[in-house]
Amino acid sequence: MDLDRSYPAISDLAARARRRVPRFVWDFLDSGTGTEAAMRRNRERLDRILFSPAILAGEKEVNLSRRFLGRDYPLPFGIAPVGMSGLMWPDAERILARLGRDEGIPYALSTVAAQTPETVGAHVGPDAWCQLYPPLDPEIRLDILKRFKEAGFDALVLTADVPVTSRRERQQRGGMSTPPQLTPRILGQIALRPAWALATLRNGIPRLRTIEKYTGNQGAMSSTKHIGNLIRTSPDWEYVEWLRERWDGPLMVKGVLVAEDAARLKASGVDAVWVSNHAGRQFDAAPAPIDMLPDIRAAVGPNYPLLFDGGVAGGLDILRALALGADFVMLGRAFHYGLAAFGARGAAHVVHILREDLISNLGQLGLGGFDGLAARVRM
Repeated sequence: MDLDRSYPAISDLAARARRRVPRFVWDFLDSGTGTEAAMRRNRERLDRILFSPAILAGEKEVNLSRRFLGRDYPLPFGIAPVGMSGLMWPDAERILARLGRDEGIPYALSTVAAQTPETVGAHVGPDAWCQLYPPLDPEIRLDILKRFKEAGFDALVLTADVPVTSRRERQQRGGMSTPPQLTPRILGQIALRPAWALATLRNGIPRLRTIEKYTGNQGAMSSTKHIGNLIRTSPDWEYVEWLRERWDGPLMVKGVLVAEDAARLKASGVDAVWVSNHAGRQFDAAPAPIDMLPDIRAAVGPNYPLLFDGGVAGGLDILRALALGADFVMLGRAFHYGLAAFGARGAAHVVHILREDLISNLGQLGLGGFDGLAARVRM
């Protein structure tokens, strides 16, 4: 099958993914919190950013490379951490780690993924990041950091925008629990999705294996209250300082929407700030990250590294974020749509879609790269 002809957009992969996974899995991946206004706002605010196309610009040799945190990447985007990644498609973590390695782009593994750093580490490239939901116990923190470092993960991402669990009502209505509890309702949903069911049977029911070392296997909990909550705390500024003193690689803080917070993180020795509203999954009244990006860029200065996520659905959205001040863009859902649609081939197709979309839209702007994007913006 020619995926580029039949599935030319990420939305096409999402539509197929929805048909291939059980409802509770789809609701876990695709939902937000509350009325999902924040999710809609992310999309609406991105769509308001327009560019002036160019004419008579002549032929351009396109360069999509991007420098971030002292490293040169062939593309300006990476694979964001997603909790319970292996629920969306079995063995997702190792598939995506290999994809990041082969494409030369960052891959970030979540603390609450379905695979451990040890089982994923053999598959990562030199640009492997680890994401931390903050444990309260310092000894557990140190052990998790040690495990990530020894497994080959060189950059640490602290998620700071989950001080408490959100309700995520659509997830709850779908019957999700962590790990999935095989109730008659869930079994009925699984029976309707044989490809997912067989793949999951071969790989085992996904669990939060990294955290089980510290909690044991506690059994099924609600979709928003899993065993990770048993060790998690709400971090403060001293927590960031503690991490900075003990992690000897790049340190990023994810979930920043306030310019003053970004400036303070920079002053605290954090290497990069990640502008994000948790994809609309945490706080329904949060502003769209793209609206906050220019103020955050102004607060940290022109050369400080900024990442962005929030509603990105294609290469044009990546250009929008770069134009408004981001240095690098991360996508989570998109790669899991691809996985659920076609496995490893679908995830690789996401990279192809984004690359070709970037090239096409840069051509419309008369640009051979990302310099000059900001001058083309019309809002």
